[in-house]
Amino acid sequence: MKQALKPQCVFARVEKKYLIPVDTCRKFLKAMGDRMVVDEYGKHTICNLYYDTEQFDLIRRSIEGPRYKEKLRLRSYGVPDKNSTVFLEIKKKWKKVVYKRRVPMKLWEAEVFMERGILPRDIAPEDRQIFKELAYFREFYKPEAKVFLAYDRVACYCPQDTNIRMTFDAAVRRRYDDLQLDAGDRGERLLPPGQYVVEIKVGDAFPLWLTDILSELEIYPASFSKYGQAYKKDKKSGIIAPDGQVFIHSKEGEEKPCLQVS
Repeated sequence: MKQALKPQCVFARVEKKYLIPVDTCRKFLKAMGDRMVVDEYGKHTICNLYYDTEQFDLIRRSIEGPRYKEKLRLRSYGVPDKNSTVFLEIKKKWKKVVYKRRVPMKLWEAEVFMERGILPRDIAPEDRQIFKELAYFREFYKPEAKVFLAYDRVACYCPQDTNIRMTFDAAVRRRYDDLQLDAGDRGERLLPPGQYVVEIKVGDAFPLWLTDILSELEIYPASFSKYGQAYKKDKKSGIIAPDGQVFIHSKEGEEKPCLQVS
């Protein structure tokens, strides 16, 4: 059964991530029964463009595990065109609580804002403060598009408590060329086939029924960030050089610098 939920643009919640093989995912879903309901989108593809400094300072700092960290990304649901609605998001984490603030706009408006700092013409009153935060972030960090990340997602929520949400992400993939959301959702796989990134999001504490299921199935939290995992893996392999330069391989196997969108 699928039901619609009103989209949110401001979040403050506790989030925990789990890396789970597909067989365990099936058992987990079966154990939850009708406590969780698939949302209106069903299975869909999420596309993200992560922004960082020239030398990946934001993700390097995040990997160190500070009490406070922040990220900036541009997100679309499905592959957009220039007139599709996308979300520019600031995601902050402080003492294990995640705060996410985002604003909707057309893709072309988001590109103009990130490249030139020009705000959209029509800004809803409730979005003005978020745009101020985005403008400050852009001016302070001078961020540029660094990596594209996509994955196929199924999202669920609890009808009895809509503060409880879960997402199941498969086929996580990334690329460092064609850093535009409307360039398709292709990318190299980040995780082995059959591996799911499961994220559980609650307003405060996990309900007892959920902790019991997780314990029974021996499902334990993992410190995992898709962007962080991509950075660590590709830095280790030499795709990302110490100075932040990114290299890709052509079809002929020749190593070439990847053009970054600044």
